[in-house]
Amino acid sequence: MKDISTKIKALRDQLNDHNYKYYVMNDPIISDGEYDVIMRDLEALEDANKNLITPDSPTQRVGAPPLKEFGTITHREPMLSLANAMSEEEIHAFYARIKKSLESQNDLELIGEPKLDGLGVELVYENRMFVNGSTRGDGITGENITQNLKTIKSIPLKLRSDLRPTPSLLEVRGEVFINKADFKKLNETREKNDLPAFANPRNAAAGSLRQLDSSVTAERPLSIYCYEAGEVLGTSFAAHLEFLAALKDWGFPVNPEIELIKTPEAMVDYHKKLASIRNNLAYDIDGSVFKINKIQERNTLGIRSRSPRWAIAGKFKAQQVTTKVVGIVASVGRTGAVTPVAQLEAVNVGGVNVTNATLHNQDEVNRKDVRIGDTVILQRAGDVIPEVVKVIIEKRPKQTVQYLLPVECPSCNQNIYRPKDEAVTRCQNASCPAQIKGRIIHFISKSALDIDGFGEKLVDQLVDKNIIQTVDDIFKLTFEKLESLDRMAEKSAHNILSAINNAKKTSFARFIYALGIRNVGYHLSKVLENAFKGNIENFRKSSIENLESIDEVGPIVAETIIKFWEESSNVQIVESCLSLGVELAPISTLKSKKLNGKVFVFTGTLTKFNRDQAKDLVEANGGKTSNSISKKVDFLIAGPGAGSKLKKSEDLAITILTEQAFLDMIK
Repeated sequence: MKDISTKIKALRDQLNDHNYKYYVMNDPIISDGEYDVIMRDLEALEDANKNLITPDSPTQRVGAPPLKEFGTITHREPMLSLANAMSEEEIHAFYARIKKSLESQNDLELIGEPKLDGLGVELVYENRMFVNGSTRGDGITGENITQNLKTIKSIPLKLRSDLRPTPSLLEVRGEVFINKADFKKLNETREKNDLPAFANPRNAAAGSLRQLDSSVTAERPLSIYCYEAGEVLGTSFAAHLEFLAALKDWGFPVNPEIELIKTPEAMVDYHKKLASIRNNLAYDIDGSVFKINKIQERNTLGIRSRSPRWAIAGKFKAQQVTTKVVGIVASVGRTGAVTPVAQLEAVNVGGVNVTNATLHNQDEVNRKDVRIGDTVILQRAGDVIPEVVKVIIEKRPKQTVQYLLPVECPSCNQNIYRPKDEAVTRCQNASCPAQIKGRIIHFISKSALDIDGFGEKLVDQLVDKNIIQTVDDIFKLTFEKLESLDRMAEKSAHNILSAINNAKKTSFARFIYALGIRNVGYHLSKVLENAFKGNIENFRKSSIENLESIDEVGPIVAETIIKFWEESSNVQIVESCLSLGVELAPISTLKSKKLNGKVFVFTGTLTKFNRDQAKDLVEANGGKTSNSISKKVDFLIAGPGAGSKLKKSEDLAITILTEQAFLDMIK
């Protein structure tokens, strides 16, 4: 028993320390996933040894104590935390437990909403006026941050009363956060002013609300979504959905992703949907929340000491984790950019096993002071390559040294240099093997020539054996050359030659994108295709004035295009491709005019085509595409995981189609 008591005390001390660093100091040294594991270990031990539970255990309180610099406000009703569901089975178990407790024979009504990754606050209104606001604090008492909350423009200072009567007292709970785009701009501004960058939007929001000078808070791009009630006097609601509708009428922002859900299967589907769209949302979420809709049922179920019985949080797999840097190597890209890459102890981030993370450039390495042997917090947003968020200095081994990029290219051993006013160091050797491989891989990629079966391993062999040196060499490949390669079967060689031959018939936009001109992505290639009517000779001979006159082409892009064509080797490669059978289809040839004048938006996960192919299909049939929903949009093509665009389309009565229905339309 003594050993168990000692272990419980150690876990409590760890959690209290991490709570302090996370909530008070805004400087976490472990990931959320690791924190959850420690909390679960403590809960399991206390459940098995209830006589060892003490009132000061982290399991017996809602959060961290408030900062002493602010005054405090006692919540009329406790701001409770939520129990977590870490799997689909636990979501099903929650539903079954609630149904049993309510002795219900019918489906339940639950509200599903995103679990925002920000700072929980309470807003108090008396006779329509905003009187005070506070943080959640320890759930009973919070910090008085009234003046800081007043700086958030989305918080009404006076309730609207034109749509419905207002209560005499209203306590509203919500989450303050910073949008991803605003967070990026905020950090860029801080770096320009030689200030340390914030680790993530959540920490930035929390730090902004805890400024003693509210003028500092006013400069931060804070937002809020409101989602729950505290005490309300002067009106009542039978269901939570009614309360949310009232919030909107009174002037509060409410999350558009909130849905009514009735079955455990629908709960799991909603959780999966949020997981699939989380990286496309404008703000960070770390899970889903499910609440009983009917207020009477909530009252029947009641609360525990820490959390309500009528709600649960479905947690996503952590996308920030802790790992170690075992090495740092320089990687060379197709443009010659030499990028430092951290080699990591293998770690799972958001369901993906990660062993490498970009460090971007030498300035970024210096700013974060990343060294071999460091323990770091790693972040992976969407499908992009993971990056190191911060170094945990407390865990740094002795005798580590600062990392510096090599003075020679790791691929060709030529000297590398950093152009003036640029952050990127480059290898200038056009014959550098790493650059050759990068250019070829880009040339055959899906949005470029899209040569099926031509993978990176094949590129490595062809370049290493000096069979290919430039992209036009792809069209010079023979059966004999392919058959000579390791593990190349006769059928595979024929398939690759067939795919190369099929790829010769392409569009101006795809070919220009495939050439890898700096600053010219796929969208800009389409702009150039329309401007030059698909005539590559006119494009090659264009002046800088001609280029700058094109909408969306600025001075930097125009200059890089001119420099590309001034390089004789680039002209030779293009002419060689054309002489070897590459044909650029004229853009004036429309498949049909079926979509003439119609505007399309694509959302969700597309399974039958990618975004670029979707735009090509619309334009080839006379239509146009847009990235946002408005009254001008005629059709929304919604794949799995469609979110706010789908709801907005429904509100505007825009026709919604599946991918297959869209394809049927243009057959």
